[in-house]
Amino acid sequence: MQGLLAIWGRELRAYFVSPIFYAISTVFIFIISFMFYESLKYYTQVFMQAAQYPPMMERLNINEMIMRPLFNTMSFVAVLILMPMLTMRVFSEEKKTGTIELILTSPVKDWHVILGKFFAAFTLFTIMIGLTIIYPLVLQLYGNPDWAPIWTGYIGLLLMGGSIITIGLFVSSLTENQIIAGVVCFGVALFLWSLDFASSTISGQLGEVLGYLSVLRHYNTFEKGILDSTDCLFFLSFIYFGLFITVRSLESTRWRS
Repeated sequence: MQGLLAIWGRELRAYFVSPIFYAISTVFIFIISFMFYESLKYYTQVFMQAAQYPPMMERLNINEMIMRPLFNTMSFVAVLILMPMLTMRVFSEEKKTGTIELILTSPVKDWHVILGKFFAAFTLFTIMIGLTIIYPLVLQLYGNPDWAPIWTGYIGLLLMGGSIITIGLFVSSLTENQIIAGVVCFGVALFLWSLDFASSTISGQLGEVLGYLSVLRHYNTFEKGILDSTDCLFFLSFIYFGLFITVRSLESTRWRS
């Protein structure tokens, strides 16, 4: 356990010393703030128009018009685009600088190395997502949002983010080129994201299998305010499998060294 905590702390310090995390967080917050402003402006315009026709007021839903589009944007920008950038250096940089040899010859277990790096990236992802809690709080000051789908939306984001992080860890363990690791991770994440659209055009059992493997389909359940054990199990299984194959990749590197 001490080895895991040591790797975790080492990786966190490396992230905070590097400008990568600050650049990614700044871009993320800027995009989400812009989307929140535009959604809020649109909702205000619709609300002013609906105020003249009382029956229309009943159909206005602040969660559907503001928070759900915001969650869609966060899931796409943070998980699909920014997570590959955050994880591409995890092992690739170690291989390029030669410090991977120190890790492989140290008494720290492979699982501790992988989990330490995973928890470090996941901690930064959680911090980045946590900064956006200010938006529903602003809505609470001037409206009455339903917090159930907001909390489940955040849970879904964390689970999906953890899944993509494991993809980034695995891909990064295969190459010493950070650019290749980032591009491949993005490609795999985008493929898993687009499976939901592909499944809608394919009938039969194949379409059902592709739909089940889609991270977007499982995440949409959380967005609706539904905490389904099936979707939670899907993401947790995905995370475990991603960590498992990363450990095997690290063991393979150890044997080749």
